[in-house]
Amino acid sequence: MVPLRTDGTTNQVGVLPALLRQEGILTEDQLAYAVRVHRKLTTPQTMLDTLLELDLISQEQLQTTLRKHQLDIRLGDLLVELGYLRSSDLEQALALQKESQGQKRLGEILVDNCFIEERKLLETLSYQLGFPLINPDFVRIDKTLQAHLPLTVCKQINVLPLYRVGEQVMVTFADPLDQRAREIVRAHLPNYLLAICSKSSLHEALTALEHAGRTVATDDTTIIGMINLLFEEAIEEGASDIHIEPLKDRLRVRLRRDGVMGLHKEFPKDITPQLITRIKVMAQADIAEKRRHQDGRILFTSNRHGINLDMRVSFFITIYGEKVVLRLLNNKGTLLDIKEIGMTPRMLEHFIYDALEVPTGVMIVTGPTGSGKTTTLYSCVNYLNNSSTSIITAEDPVEYVIEGVGQCSINPKIGVTFEETLRHIVRQDPDVIVLGEIRDQFSAETAIQAALTGHKVLTTFHTEDSIGGLIRLMNMQIEAFLISSTVVCIVAQRLLRRVCPECAEPYTPTPLDLTRLGLSSSDLAGAEFKLGRGCKSCRFSGYRGRVAIFELLVMNEMVKNAILAHKSSYEIRKISVETSGMVTLMEDGIVKGARGMVSLQEIITDLPRLGKPRPLHELKRILGVMR
Repeated sequence: MVPLRTDGTTNQVGVLPALLRQEGILTEDQLAYAVRVHRKLTTPQTMLDTLLELDLISQEQLQTTLRKHQLDIRLGDLLVELGYLRSSDLEQALALQKESQGQKRLGEILVDNCFIEERKLLETLSYQLGFPLINPDFVRIDKTLQAHLPLTVCKQINVLPLYRVGEQVMVTFADPLDQRAREIVRAHLPNYLLAICSKSSLHEALTALEHAGRTVATDDTTIIGMINLLFEEAIEEGASDIHIEPLKDRLRVRLRRDGVMGLHKEFPKDITPQLITRIKVMAQADIAEKRRHQDGRILFTSNRHGINLDMRVSFFITIYGEKVVLRLLNNKGTLLDIKEIGMTPRMLEHFIYDALEVPTGVMIVTGPTGSGKTTTLYSCVNYLNNSSTSIITAEDPVEYVIEGVGQCSINPKIGVTFEETLRHIVRQDPDVIVLGEIRDQFSAETAIQAALTGHKVLTTFHTEDSIGGLIRLMNMQIEAFLISSTVVCIVAQRLLRRVCPECAEPYTPTPLDLTRLGLSSSDLAGAEFKLGRGCKSCRFSGYRGRVAIFELLVMNEMVKNAILAHKSSYEIRKISVETSGMVTLMEDGIVKGARGMVSLQEIITDLPRLGKPRPLHELKRILGVMR
């Protein structure tokens, strides 16, 4: 490692910053300044990120330095400096390499032992060596190149010639540092360009090429099989949405898992028309219409998992063709018992006895799109569903089918509009009315009127928090006395990613974390915050599954009087916290974070901060949490 100064004041800046100074890109004073800034940071950050943020270096200068000094920088050091690997993990990996007596490369050990994702390792090698990262796409492969470098040789040395670039041939390697493989390729293709790819993608491409004549889009059977396999894989991965997106040169498929989008696979561009047409047939959409947006629905029976999958399908016209998004609704597995939705013991007890079991009134579940409102709503419906209760719903469309419940799916094409359905619904002698969503003044007035005539109404709303639901009803010109006399409770919620239990490690809040929360370290005494390191179980994200965070407002006399007096949202919230035992979204998140369920980072970034949270020990007492 190159020291920063001859007097040794800072000799731990890292290999790359020292090389940047050696190349004259950084001056000694600039690097010393960056070191001082880096030391004062309260959140972890690599030295390189600090240099980039201070605009002392550029990405191009960094890459140029890497390529020039690639033999001087060890892979492990580079991974640590780029922030992809921790120093402790590198030490463990080096110890394992020593035990193998040099038979395994460091990169192989890092991936096999889940210290790093293979993709990140390949990106770093590409960054270090200056070779492009290209996963083989067999549609682009020039098969005539096999005459120069046979597939049998390719399989032995883990390489594959892809296509010609002028007079040169692009060849992708699973291990770009394998000198023997490079010499063999040079013997067959003297003028070649080197690229990097993963072993798995290379083997898939080689297997596909071995089966001569078998292409991806040869007939309908292949397309049907591809789509069925895609649905099965989406179920396996626990995806909530499938995005099928035509791009300029390929068809990209992404899955939304735990609320986060991730690449699943890519297909050649030329199969797009057949694949989209097949999905349209399954969704009963117009296959001839390619200029307008469409909607549909698919009922898919999974043979592999033994479940029925209900999917809402949206076809959206883009400049490269029709984009398809499928929302997956599992009729069997997604419907949760009310005790399983994730409310803390005392909040759940309060919710059931003071809201759900009250015979009349409006109960609202609120939150942004994708916050789990529908799941909570139907858990409530499932709880109320029995032989002595008549339940009628109006939904657009029906998402979960529940035995014994009269469910109506809105379909304006045949005259079954939301307004028409709401007019007829009260004539069905219901005890409980479920409205999929309050969308306008008409549906809000219908819900209020139904509650005034002795019905129980369950519905959802799009607002930031529970108090926001009350304010929005007022903004819809609903009289304050009607709101105070009919609304029983409002549940606000969010979904945060659950910290992966397989790789969870203790996390100590930084001073910046405490400042952003508005708490002191003594306020969080006894907390056991955790953060996922990343492993194969969680796809190296550090998260697996999701946890619901709740805010429950049960209306009492003081809150009703505040509404009648047209108090501000701040005043209503203050009264609710002081008199109704309401715990805010942020506070519920802190309690669940203190139990190691969710990360402190997501609590801070994803939950609304509307006032200073109370100390942890007080929140635990209010919510009935023992630890």
